[in-house]
Amino acid sequence: MDQEALEHVRQLIDENIRGRFPAGTIEQVRLLQYGDDPVVEPGQLVIRVVVAAGSDEKEHERVARKFEGAFRKQLDELREEMRDKLPEVSRFEIRIGDESSGPRFFMARPGRSLEARALAGADLTPVMARLGPVDLETLDTLITAGIAGNRADAVRWALARIRERPAYAQLRAKSAEIEQLKSQF
Repeated sequence: MDQEALEHVRQLIDENIRGRFPAGTIEQVRLLQYGDDPVVEPGQLVIRVVVAAGSDEKEHERVARKFEGAFRKQLDELREEMRDKLPEVSRFEIRIGDESSGPRFFMARPGRSLEARALAGADLTPVMARLGPVDLETLDTLITAGIAGNRADAVRWALARIRERPAYAQLRAKSAEIEQLKSQF
């Protein structure tokens, strides 16, 4: 998406989101693209909304409960609307207090979350890994090249290449021997 189109989308999202909540409720609305934040993968957009709250952690909790309870309908409507109008948006984040506080609510696109794919029959186990910049660049290169659709697919692709190596079969056999020896103790 070119810069002019991206700026237009940013403005529409900001107006649309702020217009659904009372004045002063929403502190900031950001449209993030690849390179803005490590959680954004190539070709994806993330909407990050910061809800106004004080700096106290207890205040964050109180505001989060109140916000979710009072605005669940608006949040569901926004998620559906973004899914239809902006298919590139992979996630809608709500943060309480400030942007560095970490996401309070995630609203992933229906059907694209790991949980949704697992429920649909794919036998997947969620795994969290902390990767450095070089590793992220490697995964993102696989996505950009069209080898994988997202970072999770890129990791699965890399693991499949490891399993194809003859040394991996030998390593598995040795691991089985070690497990057998351990069980004898």
